[in-house]
Amino acid sequence: MDCCEPTLYDDQFDARRADKRLREYRRNGPNGWTGRLVAGLSAGGVDGLTVLDIGAGVGAVHHALLDAGAASAVDVDASGPYIAAARTEAERRGLADRVTYLKGDAVALAGDIDGADLVALDRVVCCYPDMEALVGVAAERTRRRLGMVLPRDDAWIRAGVGVSNRWSAIRRDPFRVHVHRTAAVLEVAIAGGLVPLASHRGRFWQTMILERAPG
Repeated sequence: MDCCEPTLYDDQFDARRADKRLREYRRNGPNGWTGRLVAGLSAGGVDGLTVLDIGAGVGAVHHALLDAGAASAVDVDASGPYIAAARTEAERRGLADRVTYLKGDAVALAGDIDGADLVALDRVVCCYPDMEALVGVAAERTRRRLGMVLPRDDAWIRAGVGVSNRWSAIRRDPFRVHVHRTAAVLEVAIAGGLVPLASHRGRFWQTMILERAPG
């Protein structure tokens, strides 16, 4: 199945999973890596800034940035159930009038996505086979800062994900997880005019913050 197949992400990230994630988010707040991503993006303040949250899930990143003073956010997600969950939470928080929702593949929708001061890819790069296209779109639309959370590309992680993907193939599940090379991800972002600012390596996930190069 092609990466842009309309039902792929709706099937993988369905209503049951979205509802479960929303309950966890309301109970526990953002995960640790999401918290680091928000902290990196919001360093120095976010008052009046715009946010582009690609693959936003239940909206944890842009909710936090809006709560911190960002002016508006665009939520782009290929999963309809996750957009519905993010919208429900935004309404509950009184943020709904500051969020615009776009359903679909961010690469396919690139022509409809405006630039933003802060751009987030929270555990999204690993869900997309064409890393160069996705990170390229994100970098091009970053006015100030880009934050990403993606798997470390250590050998044991690549091996484990490979086993998981083979099991998915046996079950005829078309969804695959991708462990893209960190150096290659950075190369694409740097080619888009960004420079590395900060990073954090956890046991499985790594957080990277880049900013627009002066000039």
